[in-house]
Amino acid sequence: MLFLYRISIHLYHFGIWLASFFNQKAKYWIEGRKSQKLVTLNECLWFHFASLGEFEQGRPVLEKLRAENPTVKTVITFFSPSGYEIRKNTPLADYVYYLPLDTPKNASAFIKTINPKIAIFTKYEYWYFYINALHQQKIPLYLISAIFRPKQIFFKSYGGFYRKMLLLVQHFFVQDEVSKELLASIHIKNASISGDTRFDRVWENAKNIEPLTTIEAFKGDHQIFIAGSTWPPDEELLVSLIPLYPDWKFIIAPHEIGKEKISNLLQKLPAAKTIRYSEISTDLSALKSKQVLVIDNIGLLSKLYQYGDIAYIGGGFGAGIHNTLEAAAFGLPVIFGPNYEKFKEAKDLIKLNAGFSIASEASLQEIVTQLVKNDAFYRQASFEAKNYTQQNTGATEKIMRYIREHHKLSNSAK
Repeated sequence: MLFLYRISIHLYHFGIWLASFFNQKAKYWIEGRKSQKLVTLNECLWFHFASLGEFEQGRPVLEKLRAENPTVKTVITFFSPSGYEIRKNTPLADYVYYLPLDTPKNASAFIKTINPKIAIFTKYEYWYFYINALHQQKIPLYLISAIFRPKQIFFKSYGGFYRKMLLLVQHFFVQDEVSKELLASIHIKNASISGDTRFDRVWENAKNIEPLTTIEAFKGDHQIFIAGSTWPPDEELLVSLIPLYPDWKFIIAPHEIGKEKISNLLQKLPAAKTIRYSEISTDLSALKSKQVLVIDNIGLLSKLYQYGDIAYIGGGFGAGIHNTLEAAAFGLPVIFGPNYEKFKEAKDLIKLNAGFSIASEASLQEIVTQLVKNDAFYRQASFEAKNYTQQNTGATEKIMRYIREHHKLSNSAK
């Protein structure tokens, strides 16, 4: 099985290399790894994230651990360009790198170069040679905000190789009881239920949000429907709402903001009523006549929800929905597509009547009508969304307590 794993890694690399000739993300993936130069360290705290979403998820632990150990260098690695390119200059790390391809040589060299005291991976990311190298060098690896499902390969009869990988993890901080029980079913007991650190992150964001003058000018006295991290299938449905609610304003923040993606979105929207965020001038009075605002930059979405009344979260007609909790933390009922089964928080919000899954234009219009026309229904959904977020905070402190007890890091808080 190890041989097949190695072959699959090299085939994946070859596929990305081919794609790099016509795909910008793939080009970043290849060129970024090729050009980076690692700095040799005496010790560090190593955080690895798959992409931007996992970075935000693990950020509360990163901030705490860094604050409590100011003399220890922090290294962050990303697998995906969408994480690295946006956070490569983050002040939360001393060094930010692409994770080199998972080969025995790369893993050994990387870990010997950065010399981590501990390694923390968020949610998932199971790279055999890195995990094995950490184990061989007796460096503890923690998986935080981990979540497991019965259909994953670890729990299949043919998943022995991947189960062995899990045995090399020092401790699992899982999101729920189901995950802990699944690990126990394959004889892994070093797990504790901490919850999801995303709740801490989004709740802190909601409590310490900064105002946005441009959005306040756009909103005026209107209610706002915010569509975050949307993809074309989401946008095809969303445009039908605009003429139905002329007194509402709409903010659409696409997941991808390349020139072609934004151009295609704009073609679906009423030109006279639409403005791009990048086109806003110092004269904000022009925003009053606009009904639709297209966000064509990165990093603004989490701040936008403070002005929203209803949120739509994209991705549910593709690989899976994006972050519902950022909106829920502000008390926004959240709507999303049908592909949400892998997301515990989405299922929880549905049970609370604070989250709503739609599969068509008709079902989208139906739930929006309910939320707009039935004030009691809306207020209850809003309350449940915010309360759910607040009640599930605390994962970061549980993780930090364990790490403090088991590791004497430089300058650790007493």
